[in-house]
Amino acid sequence: MQDGRQNLIVALDLANGEKARALVQQLGENVVFYKVGKELFTTEGPSFVRELVANGKKVFLDLKFHDIPNTVAAAIRSAASLRVSLLTVHAAGGSKMLKAAAEAAAQSESKPTVLAVTVLTSLDTEDLREIGVAGEVEDQVTRLAALALQTGCGGIVASAQEAVHLRQTFGRSFTLVTPGIRPAGGAVDDQARVVTPENAMRAGANYLVVGRPITSASDPVEMAKMIVKQIERAS
Repeated sequence: MQDGRQNLIVALDLANGEKARALVQQLGENVVFYKVGKELFTTEGPSFVRELVANGKKVFLDLKFHDIPNTVAAAIRSAASLRVSLLTVHAAGGSKMLKAAAEAAAQSESKPTVLAVTVLTSLDTEDLREIGVAGEVEDQVTRLAALALQTGCGGIVASAQEAVHLRQTFGRSFTLVTPGIRPAGGAVDDQARVVTPENAMRAGANYLVVGRPITSASDPVEMAKMIVKQIERAS
């Protein structure tokens, strides 16, 4: 049986480093991979990422870069110097931006995997129509995933609800990271498209991003262990 800890990424969507450090210490060896997003990075900066890496943790830097190609490439080089394992760009930035990001990562010493964010899991079809995107969510996810993979990105961020279709369409040669993971019976919060850990793994996800179900749990350690067991059952 595979070690399910390798597939679980705990999202440190917390207000400050003090709270994040306390949670990392509490979770201990039960979690080996953490996501650092906009909230924590804005508060603590690169030093917190370096601290996690120095302590033997893997880091998914989720800043969703979306800018002109030159700016994004420079940001990728800076992120790579932190020795993060995964990082994100918005696929909607277009082919030139995506290619610049992929090339910057490939030319770095640490060579992090560039993940293209397709459609945020908080959005549904009505939300897409509101911003002028026609078709269903799956159509837009497929369109952006194709663009990202054609321009050299190493992976995709998408809901596990689209995972089966993505694997059928593009195969298994890319990394698929799925947010919006909620244990069976858990609260959905502000997510529109959610999937359980077991179903997400069976659908073809490589990594599951789990935030509030663990960080807000009365016993984060037991919740993390439960999710790891669910991942392992699906393997």
